[in-house]
Amino acid sequence: MRAIATLIALALCSAVPRLAMAAPDCVDQTPCQLGDRSYHVKVPDDWDGVTPMPVMLHFHGWARQGTLIVKHGRISGATRKRGVLLLAPNGLGKSWDFWNPGSPDTDFAAAVIEDAAKRYPIDRSQIFVSGYSWGSAMAWRYACENGADVRALLAVSGTLDQDETCETMPAEVRHTHGLRDTVLDYPFGPDGDALYPVALWRRTLGCAEPTGTDSYATTDKDQFSRTVWDNCAAGKVVFDQHPRGHFIPRGWFAKQLDELLEAGS
Repeated sequence: MRAIATLIALALCSAVPRLAMAAPDCVDQTPCQLGDRSYHVKVPDDWDGVTPMPVMLHFHGWARQGTLIVKHGRISGATRKRGVLLLAPNGLGKSWDFWNPGSPDTDFAAAVIEDAAKRYPIDRSQIFVSGYSWGSAMAWRYACENGADVRALLAVSGTLDQDETCETMPAEVRHTHGLRDTVLDYPFGPDGDALYPVALWRRTLGCAEPTGTDSYATTDKDQFSRTVWDNCAAGKVVFDQHPRGHFIPRGWFAKQLDELLEAGS
């Protein structure tokens, strides 16, 4: 009888599906505490509670916080519809320390990913680091100092000095910048070189001449001229120039994630 009961119990256990991880007590507008700092999380709409998720770590712009990012239609709206876990760290003083190498915010952001991995199952082969404006410059700094495990840098309207030397690099760089940007001016190079905004990454990844150009639009107003370097010694660079100013173009993050996730599938 005992043997029969054991068999029945085993059969019942095998019929029970894997249980999802317990829901964390911090999500959306409720910050996750990490020492004396914090970050915000947005979970994808259709996540099953079990499957490891790609991650997008996004650095907010100046005078903002993660509370905005997790409800931002052009950021959170892109991640939550594509199965990507959005992590939005909060900068001290609503800003970031990106000007010089050795940023403490690099260590903090790396700790955010590790802390989130204790709360959610993540796909470490699909870690994207993004940012806008000063947050874009911080995303560049992060990739420059801790980019070895970064699948792609997704940067909007913010860079580092193109003469910097990076200790690490992401597998891929995607950057967009507006020709009429007067907040963080479009960084033209010598002799008006319009491809200079990604000179640092072209040099770091060992890229030669561009291998392709294209144009596309995400809306009637959001139109881009794309230049691609996929002949690099280590990775790929994509630069999307647009004719407008300092803002997050509608649909840009969504398009980059679609292309990257499709390539990684």
